[in-house]
Amino acid sequence: MAKRMYTLKDDSLFKLLFTKYEDLLKRLVADLLEIEYESIEKFEITNPEMYPENLGDKYCRLDINMIIDGQRVDLEVQVQDEGNFPERSLYYWARDFSTALREKQNYSLLPRTIVICIVAFPLFDCDEFHSEFQALEVTRHTQLTDKMSLHYYELAKLPELLDINNTQELWLKLFQANTEEEFNKIEATGVPVMVEAVTAYRRVRSSAEMKEIERMRSKAGHDQAQAEKYLRDLQDSVAKKEAEIAEKDTEIADKDTEIAEKDTEIAEKEAEIAEKDTEIAEKDALIAKLETQLRTHSNDA
Repeated sequence: MAKRMYTLKDDSLFKLLFTKYEDLLKRLVADLLEIEYESIEKFEITNPEMYPENLGDKYCRLDINMIIDGQRVDLEVQVQDEGNFPERSLYYWARDFSTALREKQNYSLLPRTIVICIVAFPLFDCDEFHSEFQALEVTRHTQLTDKMSLHYYELAKLPELLDINNTQELWLKLFQANTEEEFNKIEATGVPVMVEAVTAYRRVRSSAEMKEIERMRSKAGHDQAQAEKYLRDLQDSVAKKEAEIAEKDTEIADKDTEIAEKDTEIAEKEAEIAEKDTEIAEKDALIAKLETQLRTHSNDA
């Protein structure tokens, strides 16, 4: 079964789909948080934009921020395990929570802030695919506040069989799907919202917007490859120059060593000459002394 290039785990398709089909996003959130769809009175996506420069970015992060009945909700999908996701998701929660307070407002007006994370890898040491974290006292488990909630859905731990009576699992199976056959199986359940979601996915996948995203990503890939080649060539050029300089430095050091050796030889020769000069001077002094003695002896005679 051939894998699809773009699935719901793809950041841009994920955001394009759920901003284009806002009601599907509303149903998804209701099922993930296990709240009644009809109970949601106010639903707003606060960051629907997808900026072209971000879509071409290899490392872009396209999450969806919402306000649901006064609560802040952040939904994102994480495919790669970078080893820091719990800390990263807590940072997202803290950022969303802290920026909700307007100037001079009372802290009690901070809204309940929920982060929903769908991850494609095992994250926690447990069998359950859904984990919710809140701020609790460590021994009594007393809740500090109800304004903190982080939900994690681990796709790797989903049961293999489709349960048509569990819409939450079906949504997560949709995110887990990588092949057309897997999408067909979900559609074949006949669950209305799943049929609608698969249809919307196929429309978005073949849409002009998605083709433009593909074009931009392809261009970004070529631009990045060209930039990386230029950087490699520049690094190679610098390395070559540094090697030439190092070679010249070695030659100069060798010459300096030769000169130092010559200077040592010259100093040794000069020392030998000085020693010879001293010997000659001593001999000349001895001869002069003997000559003096001879003259004195001759005069006495």
